[in-house]
Amino acid sequence: MANFKTHLSVASIASSGAASLAVNIQLIDLLDAPWLILVGTIGGLLPDIDSDNSKPAKLLFLLLAIISALTVLSIFSISHEITELFNPDKLVCDLSIFNTSSLLSALSEKCISLSLLLIVLTTFVIVRYLLFAVFNSLTVHRGVFHSILAAIFFALLVTCIAHFYLQQTIEFSWLSGLFVCIGFIVHLLLDEVFSVDLSNSRMKKSFGTALKLCSYNSWSASIIMLLCTLTLYYTSPPLASTINRIYLQIAPTQHIAFEGGNEKSI
Repeated sequence: MANFKTHLSVASIASSGAASLAVNIQLIDLLDAPWLILVGTIGGLLPDIDSDNSKPAKLLFLLLAIISALTVLSIFSISHEITELFNPDKLVCDLSIFNTSSLLSALSEKCISLSLLLIVLTTFVIVRYLLFAVFNSLTVHRGVFHSILAAIFFALLVTCIAHFYLQQTIEFSWLSGLFVCIGFIVHLLLDEVFSVDLSNSRMKKSFGTALKLCSYNSWSASIIMLLCTLTLYYTSPPLASTINRIYLQIAPTQHIAFEGGNEKSI
């Protein structure tokens, strides 16, 4: 099995190559390439989130915890009609007041309420540590997350996040999901390559456990993953326009001179 640095390097190289191709065929602008390289590289690390104490898993749950905390902060801010939440006057306390008796009133007037901060911090701790511990206890390495089904799941998940949360266009959201899928598949292929012992010309016991359609040892996990994938697919933005644009960029229609009153296209 390839190590973390190998997966990181190969995923970044593959994503960079795919992004360069997309720029070359004018599918994306040059300024869009770094984002796609980033998500493609992240996709190349995702299959190892089911490994105990793996770096990708820790990074993923840290990111999820931050997103969850910011989401809770946004929801409570809107529901409590806290305007200009990120105004410096509200975030920075009046440090000129050092009297203990008046400090609490200063906090309530010029800072985010203590109860809201506690809720946000609690959300962060629950997602980062509690859910992470539960996830580790329920998953096994090279299980359902080492599968093509998981690659599709994460591609759809990133597509939905990019479109609905980050407000990206439909086409660019699908491209973000595609690059995650590319990085994911590259990881699975790399693990299979490392499962072959070329020096002794034999297959290791791990061969065939990385690149598979789903988890054959845990059908319940595969069914749950399938249901989640289908839910994301029906939630995701329309795919047809993205496919049409990619097709037109790869195989553009060239119009030639009229012959017999009819225009021929090749």
